[in-house]
Amino acid sequence: MTVAPAHQRSAALAPFVATLTAYELGPGLVGVHRGLPSSTISITIPESDSVEIAWPGRHGCSPKRFRAVVAGLHLDAAELRQVGGTRGVWLRLSPLGAGALLGIPASAVAGHVADLADVAPAMAYLPEQLAACQSWPQRRALVEGALIAGRARHEESPGGHLRATLAALSGTSRVQEAARLLGCSRRHLSGRISAALGVTPKEYQRLLRFEATRGRLVAGARAGTLSLAAVAAASGFADQAHLTREWRAMAGCTPTEWLRAEGLAWGVPKSSRLLPPSGPTIGA
Repeated sequence: MTVAPAHQRSAALAPFVATLTAYELGPGLVGVHRGLPSSTISITIPESDSVEIAWPGRHGCSPKRFRAVVAGLHLDAAELRQVGGTRGVWLRLSPLGAGALLGIPASAVAGHVADLADVAPAMAYLPEQLAACQSWPQRRALVEGALIAGRARHEESPGGHLRATLAALSGTSRVQEAARLLGCSRRHLSGRISAALGVTPKEYQRLLRFEATRGRLVAGARAGTLSLAAVAAASGFADQAHLTREWRAMAGCTPTEWLRAEGLAWGVPKSSRLLPPSGPTIGA
């Protein structure tokens, strides 16, 4: 089998894959990570054993174990625990990537998690083959090859209208304005987004703002110039208290608590982190 060069694989996947990186949960037998809300679909593939997913904010929701897990768009924080081996591969797909690479709409996994083997049976082999890889380039090539094969299987998946719709929502903070730009009613836009993503247009914009806020928090902490008031203003919150309330609701903690847990409260990056705020992208 001929394997395409890394730069060709990356270029082919660039429109659909936001991040593809190795992760390290930390020392010890059990690694724990807080999975924050996201506007992307994430896939976590441990090198060995499995990963346990819990939803601390959801009453009556018992933890479940997965060999490899696909997480849809969600507006609350999950807790990931990995026992017996704390390393693996983590990637984020754009909503367009769900259809183009997995063959499902992003709405199929919205608000919950599922095993990769159930979502994309043709990729069920990845955990076992990743465990046999000896280096990160081998692991990356394996995952990219599986994604490219998925793209070939789902080449006809439509995405033009969704791409334009997401661009309009990300370009404005008001759903009504996005609908105007698209030349449709707010009700039509809501139905289109709910069917494609499994969230409302306003919820999607809320996720985008949360991610932008997270990026500003990390950048400020790393530079040693963090100001929560400035981050709140730049992110469109009424004030710092508004920012803190939103983070409690979506992340289950305050921004300061999250930064401290990530080892960033004083501008010192944590040596091991599952979801690096500015990690390598598919084009790196």
